[in-house]
Amino acid sequence: MTSPAGAFAWLPYLPMDIPRGGSASEIAGSELRAGFQALGIAEEPRIRPEGSSESYELVRKDGVITVRGGRQGVLYGAYRLLALLACGRSLPEGVQKPFYPLRMLNHWDNMDGGVERGYAGHSLFFRNNRVFFDPLRIHRYARMLSSVGINAVSLNNVNVIPPMDLLVTGEALAEASKIADILRLYGIRMLLTVDFSLPVRMGLATADPLNAEVIRFWADRAEEVCKVIPDLVGFLVKADSEHRPGPFTYGRSHDEGANMLARALKPYGGMLFWRCFVYNCRQDWRDSTTDRPRAAYDHYAPLDGRFDENVVLQIKNGPLDFQVREPVSPLLLSMPHTRKALELQLAQEYTGQQIDLFYLAGQWQDVFEVMSPEKVSCISAVSNLGSSPNWTGHDLAQANLYAYGRTAWTGRSDPRAYAEEWAEQTFPSAAGKITKLLLASPGVYEKYAAPLGLGFMVNPSNHYGPSPDGYEYARWGTYHRADRDAVGVDRGKSGTGFTAQYSADLAEIYGDPKRCPDKLLLFFHRLKYGHVMADGRTLLQRIYDDHFEGAEEAESLREQWRALHGLVPEDVYDRVLARFDMQVSNAKEWRDVINSFFFRFSGVPDEKGRKIWN
Repeated sequence: MTSPAGAFAWLPYLPMDIPRGGSASEIAGSELRAGFQALGIAEEPRIRPEGSSESYELVRKDGVITVRGGRQGVLYGAYRLLALLACGRSLPEGVQKPFYPLRMLNHWDNMDGGVERGYAGHSLFFRNNRVFFDPLRIHRYARMLSSVGINAVSLNNVNVIPPMDLLVTGEALAEASKIADILRLYGIRMLLTVDFSLPVRMGLATADPLNAEVIRFWADRAEEVCKVIPDLVGFLVKADSEHRPGPFTYGRSHDEGANMLARALKPYGGMLFWRCFVYNCRQDWRDSTTDRPRAAYDHYAPLDGRFDENVVLQIKNGPLDFQVREPVSPLLLSMPHTRKALELQLAQEYTGQQIDLFYLAGQWQDVFEVMSPEKVSCISAVSNLGSSPNWTGHDLAQANLYAYGRTAWTGRSDPRAYAEEWAEQTFPSAAGKITKLLLASPGVYEKYAAPLGLGFMVNPSNHYGPSPDGYEYARWGTYHRADRDAVGVDRGKSGTGFTAQYSADLAEIYGDPKRCPDKLLLFFHRLKYGHVMADGRTLLQRIYDDHFEGAEEAESLREQWRALHGLVPEDVYDRVLARFDMQVSNAKEWRDVINSFFFRFSGVPDEKGRKIWN
C-alpha cells in the first residue's frame, strides 16, 4: 500500500486533476461531485451560490444534500461536507461562518529558495533569487488551505533579505501576481512582507516615516502593488526587531511608522500588520533587571488608541518566543482600542522541528483558556510547509496545519476533535491509534525538553537538541540562571515585575509558587532544588523524573507506531518510523544532558538510583 506523492492527506479521495480556471463555486462543484462519486454516493448535491460571504449551510432534504452559500461559502461547505462524510459525522445545523474574518498563514521563505526555520524542504515560491513555482503544486497547496478555511497567505520571510525586498517592485511583483491568480481561485488573498528600510535601498537618503519623500515612496509602492494584485490583503512588517531597522532608527515611535504604511495602503482597502516581536537583543547577561518577556507590553501597551484603523498588531501567543511552554502574552489581553492578531507557529522551531512529534493544538487551547478569542480580530500562523512530497517533512505534522485551520474557523482549539477528524480522513484504518499518538506527543516532548516552563535550553545554532548553557551568556535575554542552589527567574513583585502586566487575579496566581501551575513554575519563579512540589517530590527530583520518563515515553510512541505496520501506506510508515528513531535518540540526549547539568550543579543524585552521567 502506497500513498500518492503530492496528494494532500486529509482529502485523499479527491482527484488530482486541477481546474485551469473558473470561479470558486465552479471548483467546488467539480470537487464535490468527484468526491461523492469516489465515496460511492448516488445522490449528487445541488450547489447554489447564495450571498457573498464565506458562510455556508448544509441542508439535507428528500435524500439530497444542498450546499448553500456565496461563491466562497459554497467552496468551504463542499470541503466540509466531504470531511464530515469521510468521518461519518452528522451535518451541522444552521449557517456556518468563520469566527475570524482573516485566517492567515505566514511563510518565512527566502528568495534563494531556503526557508528560515523551515523543516519541510525548499520554498514553494522562490528559487535562485527569483520567483519560481510549479503551478500544479500551487493549485494543490491552495486547495489544501481552502479545505480548512485559510484565506490569506504571506509568501516571504518577515526577515526580508535582499533581493526579497524588491518583491514589491517590477518583474518580481509581476511574477508573484501569478501565484496570487491561482490562490484567488480558492478564495485565498495574498499579503507581502516589506522591509521598512526599502526607501534607502531604492536610493533615498532616509526611511524616516515622517519624511515627505518616504511617505510618497510608500504611497507609490502601494499603488503599484495594488494595481498588479488588486485584492492584496496588505503588508506585513517586522521593524526594530533583531537588528532590523524601524522607526526607532529615526527617533520615531511605532505608531508613527505603522500609520505611515497603513495610510499608503488605505486607498486600496489594504491593511498593515505590524509584528510586536520587539525586544533588546543585545542584552548583557549580567543585567538581571531587563526581562525579555516584559518587552512587547512595555513597548506597545502605552500606544493603545494611537494606531490607525487599518493597522493590526500581530502578537506572538507567548511573551518570549514560541517556546514549548510559556504563558499567554499579556499584550494580547490588553490594548482594547487597538486591533490585534494572534500569531502562532506551526513550524516546530522549538518543539521538535518536524522530527520529534509535537501536536500543537493543546498549546493553542491553553491560550484560549486565558484569552477570550474576541480579544483579537484575526489570527495567523507561521507555516510548516515546504517542497517535501508530503508537505511537512513529518507526515503526522500535517495534523498541525489541519488543526490550525479548524481553530481559525471556529475561534477555539479542540485538540481531540481536530486530531480525530484529521486521522479519520487520512488514515481511517488506524485513526484511533494515531489520534492517541498525537494527543500524547506534546506531553512527551515537554518532559524531556522543557522542565517546568524553562525555555531556550537548546543549541543556539539550530534550536534543536539540548544545550542548557547555550544561550545563558548570550545577548538574547533568554536566561535560566541556574547555579548550585536554585534555578529560574523571579518575575513577581520581588523580581522583574513581569506578573504586574497581567490582571490582578492572574498576577496573584502566577506570582505565588503555591498557586502557579507546575507547567509554568520555573518561568515565573526562582526556586531552590529542594523546593517541595505539591505531589511531595523535590523540584530537582521532578526534573530528573520528567527527563527519564520523557525518554521512555518517546520509545513508547515509536512502539505504538510500529504496531501500525500494514494499517498505513508503506511509504508513510517508513518515513514516520525514521522520524521516531531520530526522536528516541534525541530524547535520550536531552535526558542525559539536562540531568547531568543539574546534577553537576546541585550534587544531589537521583533518589531512584538511575544513571546520571557525571
